[in-house]
Amino acid sequence: MSLRIGILGAARIAPTALVKPASSHSSVSLAAVAARSLERAQTFATRHRISAAYGSYEELLADPDIDAVYNPLPNGLHGKWTRAALKAGKHVLCEKPFTANAAEAREIASLASASNRVVMEAFHYRYHPLALRVEEIVSAGELGTLEHVETAVCFPLPKFSDIRYDYGLAGGATMDAGCYAVHMARVFGGETPSVVSAKARLRSPRVDRAMTAEVRYPSGHTGRVTCSMWSSSLLNISAKVTGSRGCISVLNPLMPQAYHRLSIQVDGVRRTEKFPRRATYAYQLDAFAAAALDGAPVKTSAADAVETMTVIDEIYRAAGLPVREPS
Repeated sequence: MSLRIGILGAARIAPTALVKPASSHSSVSLAAVAARSLERAQTFATRHRISAAYGSYEELLADPDIDAVYNPLPNGLHGKWTRAALKAGKHVLCEKPFTANAAEAREIASLASASNRVVMEAFHYRYHPLALRVEEIVSAGELGTLEHVETAVCFPLPKFSDIRYDYGLAGGATMDAGCYAVHMARVFGGETPSVVSAKARLRSPRVDRAMTAEVRYPSGHTGRVTCSMWSSSLLNISAKVTGSRGCISVLNPLMPQAYHRLSIQVDGVRRTEKFPRRATYAYQLDAFAAAALDGAPVKTSAADAVETMTVIDEIYRAAGLPVREPS
């Protein structure tokens, strides 16, 4: 069996996140792409050897030969088109952040639960062996009682006309970079934390270019989530988990195929571990195909997305900013 996937939008991320890993995947085929103009869809389809091109998203969703869709549209449109794809009977791999806010995430999660379709948020790092290993070490209690978790995703995006700064499209640093940092804080911290305080640096009155949030977990340990698209922290993609017996430090948990360093120190003894250079996106596609074709569970389900979006909403409120709205 082959999972026939259509792409909603000729997005810049699609070649890296889906086209390339699909080209060598025995159970996946890219069957169509849709864009707001047929010409743009045809150009993308020709470049990436995709057989069908559509001039609207509705046309692609109506294609009975499409089993699943990849939704890399702007943040504020994720919920709308994931909802439409579910109603059309398609499996959905939706780019992060899953929706504009937690209320919309709960709505989509309810639809997903009532369907027999797979809905998976594209936190690709979550399926890489490095992330699985960190989770394993923490859950096994190797670090002792957890005390503090820090996650950071900071990168420079000085093009302020980019849609990721557009409030109308549910933009902001916490939505784009911060959703990764929040998700890692949840995974590596073992629980979903509550937000104690948050401080934003603004690009415009409603849009953050950087954010720092202090959090507390139900079991008592604390944490800090840091993100930015433009700040003095030009590049910082890292995680650190500290417990009563030691700590784990991770450099680049997001895309370890480019480079990474995992250092573990327990009871005064330090060691490092290395992982495959295979792309996070390839592992993600493995998981999506296995779920859609064989019913395998996914780690970044719609229910999981509700937890992440709830924390993001809390961060915005704590920083005195409005929660993002669907476009």
